[in-house]
Amino acid sequence: MLVHSTRFGEIEVAEDQIIDFPYAIPGFPDEKRFVFLDYQPDSPFYFLQAVENADLTFLLIDPFAFFNDYEFVLDDELAAQIGLSRDNSPAVFNIATVKGSLEKMTANLLAPVIINARDRKGRQIVLEKTDYPTRYALFPDGLSGQLAAEGGK
Repeated sequence: MLVHSTRFGEIEVAEDQIIDFPYAIPGFPDEKRFVFLDYQPDSPFYFLQAVENADLTFLLIDPFAFFNDYEFVLDDELAAQIGLSRDNSPAVFNIATVKGSLEKMTANLLAPVIINARDRKGRQIVLEKTDYPTRYALFPDGLSGQLAAEGGK
């Protein structure tokens, strides 16, 4: 399938790269099909490109690469809505935003994107009874501080 993207141009994608969001992503009620794309191999960054809207691309992060203590309980009803179960665990991502420079990149920890990779269904949920913010700094010590903490990798 050919998907048009203002960020990536025309991309040929396999059907198993398309994730259906039956409840859409809040703020984008007409967009229910997205292509899940890796940024680079072994990277904690990903893209979610709308199939029908070439201008809509979300930058996703793997929260566990940045926040060791990120956790929440997924409501059984929400899990069932996208086909998750004990033997079909979710993949969890957060939408990231870059305003200005990469050092100021933030992640929305309050509203994770939950994906059932087996059945290719997703949903963004808004967590309740939590102090997670919508704009949490990914690099609170700056990029140079992050590189120093990782031993200059």
